Amino acid sequence: MNANDLLIWARGPGFDIALFIFVAGMLLRLLEVLSLGRKADLAVGRGSALKGGLRTLWGRNFPRISMLLDEPLRIVNGYVLHIGLFMIIFLFGPHIALFESTLGIGWSGLSSGLIDAATAVTLLSLVVALLLRVLHPVLRFISTFDDYLAWLATFLPIFTGYLAFNHLLLPYTTMLALHILSVELLLVVAPFSKLTHMFSFALARWFQGSRAGHRGIES
Repeated sequence: MNANDLLIWARGPGFDIALFIFVAGMLLRLLEVLSLGRKADLAVGRGSALKGGLRTLWGRNFPRISMLLDEPLRIVNGYVLHIGLFMIIFLFGPHIALFESTLGIGWSGLSSGLIDAATAVTLLSLVVALLLRVLHPVLRFISTFDDYLAWLATFLPIFTGYLAFNHLLLPYTTMLALHILSVELLLVVAPFSKLTHMFSFALARWFQGSRAGHRGIES
């Protein structure tokens, strides 16, 4: 299979298969979480579960000052990484066109130069995140294969996309095909790894916040 055939397959059947696995897998994982149910909270209600859930959903977006002072690099790097990922995925013109062709909705994006710079920063942030995990004795001890798989599945699409955009390493057609295939790998891996947190984090925050709110305590 030459580069053109590989690109055609990646854009067509390969993407359809990966997208199906991603959607079906994520729905299954979320149904599994919801099917676990929750034990009845026998504590006397002293507050609002709704307010507690909303407060935790919003408040967990910001670090506690004590955590920021203890680990400033890890906390700040986490924000840089996630903001960079958001910009790359949702504000790059060709990606917006893909969303529009798939979902039927589109929006304005950022300039290619700005996205290119954001991609470089995000790649650096991913490397820093890996080094922090490997060099920190506690993080290294609690890390599993799943953590490194999630990192690799995230790194490869960003790295290959950067190389394709800047016409580096391999011919453009080959590099673009590898980029799309790496995105499809991410889609396949996500439902079966810790990358499910891209959706499940909201459920976890709501559960913790609502229970704490019902009891009148801060989560």
